[in-house]
Amino acid sequence: MTIAQHKVVTIHYKVTDVDSGEVIDSSEGGAPMTYMHGAQNIIPGLEAALEGKSVGDEIEVTVAPADAYGEYSEERVQQVPIEAFQGVEKVEPGMAFTAQTEHGPVNLIVTEVEETMVTVDANHPLAGKALKFEVTIDSVRDASEEEVAHGHVHGEGGHHH
Repeated sequence: MTIAQHKVVTIHYKVTDVDSGEVIDSSEGGAPMTYMHGAQNIIPGLEAALEGKSVGDEIEVTVAPADAYGEYSEERVQQVPIEAFQGVEKVEPGMAFTAQTEHGPVNLIVTEVEETMVTVDANHPLAGKALKFEVTIDSVRDASEEEVAHGHVHGEGGHHH
């Protein structure tokens, strides 16, 4: 069986930052990742590279930022008054918050704290990075009707309702 739309795929993987060589994530020593192909459950560049592959195939692919977590945008970095963090005892760089906006929730990372202003970054932490994936395909199966309807995998390795 080959990987295509509405197939449930289980992979072992290692993700490396192309520029630094740093391993960002890996399933080594842990559970593999299971996702539904074609349901936008993984980044587009990796999903495209896996299309048509079969159990046992091993691939290595470098995914450009545009096909991963997007380009880094300075427009997503803003300064907000420290008063916006009412109820937080001490705001420090590296803290993560979710802001409610007119476009829905946005994840923010605090990058700098001054006396009256806090700099926050809404870019994904991997935005602007080219990523190298080393993947071994462990299993491929048809998605159930319920999984297709919900847009994600159920049961082991997937979502539990």
